[in-house]
Amino acid sequence: MTAASASKAKGAKGKASDEKKRRNVFARIALFIRQIFAELKKVQRPTREELGQMFSTVLAFVAIIMIVVGLLDLGFGRLTFWVFG
Repeated sequence: MTAASASKAKGAKGKASDEKKRRNVFARIALFIRQIFAELKKVQRPTREELGQMFSTVLAFVAIIMIVVGLLDLGFGRLTFWVFG
């Protein structure tokens, strides 16, 4: 049976069979939480060295952006003061 014929056969049964297979709200919540824990077990945490390197990279990037924004603010402030005096 191909996927197309399987979907046609499922469509012929209608939504009544889907309604019966649907779990109650608490079972769906429990399934969702079990899936969350299963996915969290797959997460690979960084080593201490990797964490330090990422922290330094983010800190340097934020410092550079702060300097750029500060210089732009200073420049626009002086330009505004020069234009409107």
